[in-house]
Amino acid sequence: MEQIAVLGAGSWGTALAMVLADNAHSVRLWGQRPEQIKEINEKRTNEKYLPGIQLPEGITGYSSLSEALEAIDTAVLAVPTKAIREVLRKVKQCLRQPITIVTVSKGIEPDTHKRISEIIEEEMGTLLQDVVVLSGPSHAEEVSLRHPTTVTVSSKNMTAAERVQDLFMNSQYFRVYTNPDLIGIEIGGALKNIIALAAGITDGLGYGDNAKAALITRGLAEIARLGCALGANPLTFSGLAGIGDLIVTCTSVHSRNWRAGHLLGKGNPLDEVLQSMGMVVEGVRTTKAAHQLAKKLNVKMPITEVLYDVLFNGKDPKEGADSLMARMKTNEMEDLINILEK
Repeated sequence: MEQIAVLGAGSWGTALAMVLADNAHSVRLWGQRPEQIKEINEKRTNEKYLPGIQLPEGITGYSSLSEALEAIDTAVLAVPTKAIREVLRKVKQCLRQPITIVTVSKGIEPDTHKRISEIIEEEMGTLLQDVVVLSGPSHAEEVSLRHPTTVTVSSKNMTAAERVQDLFMNSQYFRVYTNPDLIGIEIGGALKNIIALAAGITDGLGYGDNAKAALITRGLAEIARLGCALGANPLTFSGLAGIGDLIVTCTSVHSRNWRAGHLLGKGNPLDEVLQSMGMVVEGVRTTKAAHQLAKKLNVKMPITEVLYDVLFNGKDPKEGADSLMARMKTNEMEDLINILEK
C-alpha cells in the first residue's frame, strides 16, 4: 500500500482516486473548496462532479496542499490545463524532496505550444523525479461506476511508467498498458478534444452518422499528421490514446467537448455554452494551440482550422461544416502514406 496525493477533486481526479483506493492505496484527494472537502470526508460523496457515487473509505479529502503532499512520493495531477502552472508553483513550495507526477490532464498550452509533461518539467525542475502521462478512452462517470476501462501510460523513464501501471491496474475493471511514445500519447489525448467539439457541432446540425464517421476518420489523420511532425510514432494513433480516445470522446454524451460542440451546432453562442457546462471544455483552448502549432510547422489541419474560425472568428458552424465538403479533391491513400513517411 502507498500513500498517493491526487491534486484536483473534479470528476476525473475523484474517479482515479477511487481506482487507487480500490487497489488498497491510501489516497489524499486535494481540492480548493473547503465545503467540497467536507462533503467528501463526512458524506463520502462528491455530488457536483460524480452524482450518486459513494466514495471508498481509502480516500481522505484535503483542502491544505502542504498537508496533502507531506511525505508523498507520487502525486496525480488532475487539474484543468490552464491551472497547471499555478498549481505546480504551489506544489514546489510544499515539497522537501523530488516526487513523481502522474499527469492525467489533456491539452497543449497556447503560445508556448508545450505539452503537459513539458510544462511540468519546466515548472518543477529538480523537484521532479519523473513525469508519467496517463491517457486513453476513459469517462470519469463510467470509471466511478467501475465499468471496464483500459488506458495507457508513458514516460521518458519506462520504469516509472511501469510503476504507475502497477499502482492503477486491477483485474476487476481498470486495465493499464504502457507505451514508450510520450509525444504520441500526449498529442492524441489533447487533439481528440478538438475533433470531439467538431463532432458535436455536426450532430447539433443534424448531419447524422455518415458525417460523424467521416469527421472522426479525417480527424484522426489530422492528429497523426501533427503528431508525426512533432516526432510521434504513427502507430500510437491506432491505439488507446489515438483512435480509442477519439471514438469515446466523439460519440458519448459524457464528453464535455461533444456536449459543448452539440450546443454550438444548435446555434448557442460560445460564451453561453461554456458558462452552461459547469466544467472546463479543454478542446476550446487546445484548438487555439493546435491552430498556432499547425501554422508554425506548416501542417495541414482543415478541421482544426474551420473549428478555430467557428470558436474565435465568429464563423457560422453550418458554413464551416459545408466548407470542409467543398475542399479541393485529394487522394486518401497518398495522404495516409505521407503521414507514415513522416
